[in-house]
Amino acid sequence: MREIIISKNDSGQRLDKFLSKRFTTMPKSMMYMYIRKKCVKINGKKPDISTILHEGDVLKLFIKDEFFDAEPKRKSYDFIKAPATLDIVYEDKNIIIINKKQGVIVHPDESYHFDSLVSRLKHYLYDKGEYDPEAEQSFSPALANRLDRNTGGLVIGAKNAEALRDLNSKIKSREIKKLYLCVAHGRFKLKEDELISYMVKDEKHNRISVFNEPVPNSKSMIMKYRVIEEYNDSSLLEVELVTGRTHQIRAQLAHIGHPLCGDIKYGKRENADSNYKYQALYAYKLKFTFSGESILSYLNGREFELKDVKFIMK
Repeated sequence: MREIIISKNDSGQRLDKFLSKRFTTMPKSMMYMYIRKKCVKINGKKPDISTILHEGDVLKLFIKDEFFDAEPKRKSYDFIKAPATLDIVYEDKNIIIINKKQGVIVHPDESYHFDSLVSRLKHYLYDKGEYDPEAEQSFSPALANRLDRNTGGLVIGAKNAEALRDLNSKIKSREIKKLYLCVAHGRFKLKEDELISYMVKDEKHNRISVFNEPVPNSKSMIMKYRVIEEYNDSSLLEVELVTGRTHQIRAQLAHIGHPLCGDIKYGKRENADSNYKYQALYAYKLKFTFSGESILSYLNGREFELKDVKFIMK
């Protein structure tokens, strides 16, 4: 029998979610069997899989020692291989706002195992002494919003589990407004407009198709744009996302005949000879319009803006 005491960062989540993070080598079917057969108890009582954990709860686990022994020794961490330097726009005890450069991936994928923005964040907080993997059972610093690898801009990191839950909730309820700068081909007839369309994602090719009317399995996409400046054959826009779909700005603007400069995926021939190394898109401003009381209430009304956005040129 082993005991685990639930820490503040472990609280607020379901029992099954906690166990799947804590025991990464345990098959889910076995985990559910352990819960069903009373091999897991919370404060001496049999729980349900959906029981919410609270700080100070005592878990008694009558499970095989191999699942404890199989946990990483954590003497060498993959995130140490990533750089620890970050372009920090804002930081406090709960969150950190980072200016992600174009070309940096947010989370590791099959090609980029170690160097990613989240790995850099962990390395940075580890060096500061604010993140100790040995002391955590299920939480690690995380990013609340994502940007494509070749899109630059502001990304919000959470230093603790409560802040992460709050950020996720605020994003879902659209209490965090995200504004972008982009350069699109051509000049716009309407200098300011709201675009409403529908998308279907092709998971295999990581690409979306855009439609003017709903189609089977489609999701709505809403964005607002405003022309800031016009050039000979392109326009600088400010874009506000109302929904946050995959490749939304890139695909919606391409759909109306104004693909982003440098965007090979949605721009096609228009960008064959582009001067931009990546798509000309940058998440340059965040507005916090929070309602209700939460751990992040002190940020209500705050805005964070990058004053000097420079797209990477070839």
